[in-house]
Amino acid sequence: MQSTFVSLYRLTVSYYFELIKKLNVMTMEIKTLSMNKNTRLTYLLLAAFSLLLIPLIAMQFTDEVNWSAGDFVIMGGLLLSVAFACEFVLRKVKTTQSKILLCGAVLFVFFLIWAELAVGIFGTPFAGS
Repeated sequence: MQSTFVSLYRLTVSYYFELIKKLNVMTMEIKTLSMNKNTRLTYLLLAAFSLLLIPLIAMQFTDEVNWSAGDFVIMGGLLLSVAFACEFVLRKVKTTQSKILLCGAVLFVFFLIWAELAVGIFGTPFAGS
């Protein structure tokens, strides 16, 4: 009787460990499938699109925000350029310090262009009127 119980216990324990191994393999496969190389780029593009929604929604509630289709195209181009430039830096540059400095430089140039287009801080011909 006791040997039957022990063998049944061993069978149950071995089945349990095999099930755990299969579950671990399945979860590792799911993680591998969901974490591909372009996930960060997808998030950057989603963030750029989300930022463009802010003035679109604001235009529905106030007359102070008045963007034309050209404004959305220009800002979309700027945001996409920044997203692709930062993604390029993050993929190609090896050291963390260089990544931070180069992405910071890209963002700094973006903010300068944005400010120039919005209020004309440098007085260039392409600034807003």
